[in-house]
Order: sequence, then C-alpha cells, then structure tokens
Amino acid sequence: MRRRDFIAGLTGAAAAWPVAAHAQRPAMPVVGFLAAESPDRNTDLSAAFRRGLNEADFIEGRNVAIEYRWANVQLDRLPGLAADLVRRQVAVIAATGNVATVFAAKQATATIPIVFNVGVDPVKAGLVVALNKPGGNITGITSVNTQLGTKWVELMHELLPSATRFALLVNPQDRMNVVDMIMDVQGAATALGLQVEVLYASTSSELDMALAGVVQKQAAALMITPTSLFLDQRTQIATLALRDGVPAIFANRAFPEAGGLMSYGSNWTDTFRHSGIYCGRILKGEKPADLPVEQATQFQFVINLKTAKALRLQIPPTLLALTDEVIE
Repeated sequence: MRRRDFIAGLTGAAAAWPVAAHAQRPAMPVVGFLAAESPDRNTDLSAAFRRGLNEADFIEGRNVAIEYRWANVQLDRLPGLAADLVRRQVAVIAATGNVATVFAAKQATATIPIVFNVGVDPVKAGLVVALNKPGGNITGITSVNTQLGTKWVELMHELLPSATRFALLVNPQDRMNVVDMIMDVQGAATALGLQVEVLYASTSSELDMALAGVVQKQAAALMITPTSLFLDQRTQIATLALRDGVPAIFANRAFPEAGGLMSYGSNWTDTFRHSGIYCGRILKGEKPADLPVEQATQFQFVINLKTAKALRLQIPPTLLALTDEVIE
C-alpha cells in the first residue's frame, strides 16, 4: 500500500469514530406525563413531579426526557393523548391527578409501567388488585380525598355554628368521586342535624350558574369536591364565592392561594413529587407490580385571613389553632 493511500484511509477512519461513538451512546429514557388539567395553571404540579425525578437521580434534559400531554380539562382527549405516549414508546407513564388519566393510560397499554396519583381508593376503582401488591403494570400514590367530606362538614360547622344548610359542588363527569363524596358529606351533615344541597357543574361555563345556586338554596357555605375542573378553575370559583359572600372550602391549598377561604386535604403537590420518585425507581429497574401503592399521610388545613376579612368572618380561635398555614 502506498503511504499516501494509508494516510487517507487512516484519516477517513478517524473521522468516522465520533459518529460510531455517538451511535453507541445509550438512548435517554422518556417519561410520559399525562394530566387532565391545563399546563399554565398547574406549573407547581409538574415542577413537583420533576423534583421527585431529581430525588431518584433523574434530571430532565440530562439523563431523562419528559413528554408532557395536557388535556386542558377536556377528559375526552385523554385516550388519544395516552395512545400518543404509547406510540412514542415512553419508558413509563405518569397518569396524574384524575382517575380518568389512569383509565386512559390503562386502556392504551398493558405493558408500559403506569404510575398514578389519585384521590380515590385504587382497589375499589379497579386500578390495582391490592395496595401492598398491585400486580400488573400499575402502581402509584393515593390520597383518598373523597373521605374528607366529614372533616369539611365539621370545619364549616365550627366556623358557622348557627348555619343549618350547606352546599356541595360536584362534577357529574367525575363519577368516581361524586358518589362517595355526596354520601360522606350528607352522612356527616345528617349526624349534626344539617342539610346539604348538591350543585352540579361539568364545564367552566356551568360554574357561574351552579354557584348562583348557593344563594338561591340559602346555603351558608360551599364545599367543593376534588376534581380537575374545579382545581383548574379555582380562581373563578374563589371569585364567584367572594362575590356572593359565600365561605368555601376545597381539598387543595391552591384554592386559598387563589383567594378562596379554606382548604383541607392531603398535600396534593407532594403526591406529584412522590409519583416522580416512583417513575425514577421504575426507570432503575423496579417493577410496578412489586411497588406497593403509597397512601398519603400529610394533610393540610389552610385559611386565607384576607378572604375571611372580606367575608366579614371572625375565625374562631379553636379553628385557627388547627391550621397548618395562614395566608394573610
């Protein structure tokens, strides 16, 4: 071989080395993030999810990619969004917030791991066979917020001891929450000799009419069931309740942050963090069938004193003593 040809061949091989090395670099795993809400109003939830991934040693853009799919509170879009994540061949799907996201993901795949964080009993909902051994490709975190109706009635009764009628706002499309929540609230109210008027809204445009029913029914206060629609429209609900002079309580602290009076429920943001941790554990090789469903143990009671003042309410000292956070 002539010296010139040898050098040319060596140069060509060296030029190909970076390409070959790049081709052998392992692909970055992709996590699918499926949410019923809208992204602009729930940045704290996706940020909490990323914090959980970070705790599991996965950092977006460095060693993991995240494909976000937001339904913007249009639940009928969820099956298509879940199917899109399956086509994308993600390594794991975080089906967040609403049980409808989990069912959409479950329908889309029986093999890709799914991590949920929901406010319902996942065994009763048919998502897993048992909390300690979920089986299949699904596991996650449950806060069982639907059982908080009794506590809400007690808190409202403490705030308004002379009131005899309360209202409960529900989304009829969120059937899993509605039945249990109505039964829980009505049972607690009956035990205290109180009445509960049930109001319905399944779209943001129906909220104004539904909340007008609080005044029409002469209800002294409003309790709001945990659902993606009401979380997404929390500012609208808080504004309408304040306009009508109605004290209101929700499961998520985002409600008093948006101007609502009170919230009592699990630390919802923290469940997103835990779902991120679970996704990270699955990326490291653990199987969802062997990861027990976590049950949220942190509960928060938050009061917005500025809203209380606007409603001309004097918060009893006994109620203030129970608060985890006061917004002033």
